Amino acid sequence: MDTLLKEVQQLFEQQSRLESLMALSNKLQAEFRERLQSSPQCMLPSHNYTLPNGMEHGTYLAVEVGGSTLRVALVDLSGRNKPRRPLRIRRLVSSTIDHDVRDLRGVLFFDWIARKIGEMLVTDGEAGDRMQFKEPLPMGIAWSFPIDASQHLNIRLDAIVNDSSAAVLSRAYIDPSTRLAVILGTGMNAAIHLPISSLHSSKFGLRQFPTTIDTTHVLVNTELSMFGKRAFSTTRWDDCLNAQHKLPDFQPMEYLLAGGYLGEIVRLIVVEATETVGMFGGVLPVKLSRPYSLDTRTLAAIEADDHPWLSPSCKLLQETCSLLGPPTPAEMHFIREVILSVSLRSQSYFTAAVHALSSLLHDLDHANLQAVDHVSIGCDGSVVNKYPGYMEKCQVLLDQLTRLENSGRKRVVLESAGESAVLGAGVAVAMANAED
Repeated sequence: MDTLLKEVQQLFEQQSRLESLMALSNKLQAEFRERLQSSPQCMLPSHNYTLPNGMEHGTYLAVEVGGSTLRVALVDLSGRNKPRRPLRIRRLVSSTIDHDVRDLRGVLFFDWIARKIGEMLVTDGEAGDRMQFKEPLPMGIAWSFPIDASQHLNIRLDAIVNDSSAAVLSRAYIDPSTRLAVILGTGMNAAIHLPISSLHSSKFGLRQFPTTIDTTHVLVNTELSMFGKRAFSTTRWDDCLNAQHKLPDFQPMEYLLAGGYLGEIVRLIVVEATETVGMFGGVLPVKLSRPYSLDTRTLAAIEADDHPWLSPSCKLLQETCSLLGPPTPAEMHFIREVILSVSLRSQSYFTAAVHALSSLLHDLDHANLQAVDHVSIGCDGSVVNKYPGYMEKCQVLLDQLTRLENSGRKRVVLESAGESAVLGAGVAVAMANAED
């Protein structure tokens, strides 16, 4: 196994060298500029033009519709200058979007959402009173699902944002140096606040721009996961994952570094080790023969294991992968080192993408950045916020790239933006009401 492990480490670590990452960043920047002018799938201007000024205040209804969970919350905004918790979730209720709910057709799905909103509101005295006896309760929704005014709720949909735009708004409400945000969990995305002049006019279609504000910038949904097919170096395991995917080449960046795929890359390497160098006695455990049976939570637990003999990891792997017996010390060492190499490559590619986005921002909006002493990037998602040491290692790499570049650009700082979808929806609706 030692020879294969050395090959894995060499392949993944050579893709993580600073010079390689700088070259990758330059390639991504060129692709970003190209897609700002032509692509109908990426660099999509939203209907959010300004960033919050931090003075918006009030209580707002925020709804996040995710792939498997609906979250309904009341969000309190008390102003950026408030010493403690200027932006907070007062109450949040989650509901699983299970198979039966997904099967609801037409307005029935939105009736279900409306019912969940109503159930949450009646448990909050102040919001319930406002809903029943006063003006409609303003609502913002994260992502792109419409809400029908069913169930006769006294609510008014004032703002719709996607997850990455919500992350920008939630972080910018607290920190005025925020201009972009990235999501890295099971999947990935990013949003960036750019001058309207940096996008081709065809991107806006027949849109009528608002006349009540000085419309110079727009929040852009990058669809970051779709970039990088011609930029990233890959291994044979990456190529195997892509070839077996139901949508090959569709989201090349996501397939290489997001949480939905890290475990599968490790699994494919373990499969090769079993078939070629006799790991697990040359017999692949049945569960590991199934694609995507090794998840990122297992990888994170093994990487964080600091016990001398990795005994917690041995037990975890035996349970999650249905091994007939505990892995040998050599097998456990191999698996952990592979995980370290795969996660390092993920951190490196993520950092290169962040560096490319921040460089694009500096180039296209240099004058507007003079008012801040650094650029903050809001970060949300289970990988960037919860994988052991992920954000911290990315910050180190980002600082190293900045020094290597030696361009005099402002420092870029990664900041956690937890619960950004719900909080960002709340900020968006607060901004909409402030404009009225």
